[in-house]
Amino acid sequence: MRSGKFDAAQAAGIRAAVRPAPVQVIAVTGGKGGVGKTSVAVNLAAALAAQGKRVLLFDGDMGLANVDVLLGLTPRFTLEHVLDGRCTLEEAVIESPLGFRVLPGASGVARLSELSTSEHLGLVQAFSHLTAGLDVLVVDTAAGIADSVRQFCQAAQQVLVVMRDEPASLTDAYALIKLLNRNHGVRRFRILANLSPAQGAGEGLFRKLERVTNRFLDVVLEYAGEIPDDPFVRSAIREQRTVVNAFPSSPAARAFVRLARQAEKWPLAQGPRGNVEFFMERLLPQSMPRLEAVR
Repeated sequence: MRSGKFDAAQAAGIRAAVRPAPVQVIAVTGGKGGVGKTSVAVNLAAALAAQGKRVLLFDGDMGLANVDVLLGLTPRFTLEHVLDGRCTLEEAVIESPLGFRVLPGASGVARLSELSTSEHLGLVQAFSHLTAGLDVLVVDTAAGIADSVRQFCQAAQQVLVVMRDEPASLTDAYALIKLLNRNHGVRRFRILANLSPAQGAGEGLFRKLERVTNRFLDVVLEYAGEIPDDPFVRSAIREQRTVVNAFPSSPAARAFVRLARQAEKWPLAQGPRGNVEFFMERLLPQSMPRLEAVR
């Protein structure tokens, strides 16, 4: 009996060592342009990295990718080059000086929906190897409700909806949540008020959105906090830096640190939903055979 118990424990240990560690996948989205979504994505990545997390920031805007511009990076390759076979996924990733890695996006990557079976499985496997030892994958989606936005949001564990205190932002955030809920089965959303004009205004904006969703949708909204309208953010953008690194004592930087600390406490999915292979399987065409079939 003793030997059997030892063998079972040993086998469990081996399985745990082989199984990919859960990775928190956060899709940062907004429903419209002008809400500061990309600024939120890069500063969240920087704040998580400063807290010791191993972070990969994926620029998921397939039409107007600009994370590299915001950070002053000059990528040699992008995901488009990966799909065209001109480089590996590892070669496309940039080590930023801010402590996290960046996978640049580019226009033309809409052909994610047109990958062959071998391309699909290869990309999933490449992401699995790339994210070994990764804690958080932050995906900066495009503005609006394009196909890529819906794909990223339905595949991610956490959907962070960025909005600001103006009627168009409220309307567009509701439209995005409605679409993701009714067409893609997403039920839980985290709401971040950006460019908040006054302390506490963000929660008031959240309550407005929550009243409408409670009435018409079967969703759960959670308030993720607010980022103040801070001139230091604009200064950091002009310097092509994050406000977290350039002006760490500024109100916005402190707010991003609070957001990152909160994100560390968000439930981390276990099992197949908790690894990046699952994220990529959800992201890419569902008609393709699953990766397990070729293992």
